[in-house]
Amino acid sequence: MLGPHALWNSKVWWQSIAVWFVAAVIGHDLILFPLYALADRSLTAAVAAMRNRRAGPSPGVPRVSPLNYLRVPTLAAGLSLLLFFPGIIQQGKATYSAATGQSQEPFLGRWLLLVATLYGFSALAYAARLAVAGRSVKSTANQLDTDAHNTNTEI
Repeated sequence: MLGPHALWNSKVWWQSIAVWFVAAVIGHDLILFPLYALADRSLTAAVAAMRNRRAGPSPGVPRVSPLNYLRVPTLAAGLSLLLFFPGIIQQGKATYSAATGQSQEPFLGRWLLLVATLYGFSALAYAARLAVAGRSVKSTANQLDTDAHNTNTEI
């Protein structure tokens, strides 16, 4: 009979690695990937719906998509959660305490602070991009007005 004790064999190193690899493929490709693909499609649809809700394209409003400014910190938050998860759930509490003399209590707070910082920097980058795009839209509109005025006076 094939059970967990038969799959995880600490004496045969390659068998444990193979089981870990198969579990990672199943966990990621069959479970997680469809979930975060659905989340990304939902976010894309929500941004498109908000954009369409406005009364058409405004000439003075820059069009900068916020999608990547949400995707990047979300990816970083997920990867850092993967890294800090054993500390957050206090796995190996006795071993960690014996090795460091500290508790694992600050892990959750530090991870939340890291995530807030990631999203904060992303918001600042988005605001800067909007400012630059707004400036270029205004300068382009001013250039078009100047060209139209010069064309009308020459005629």
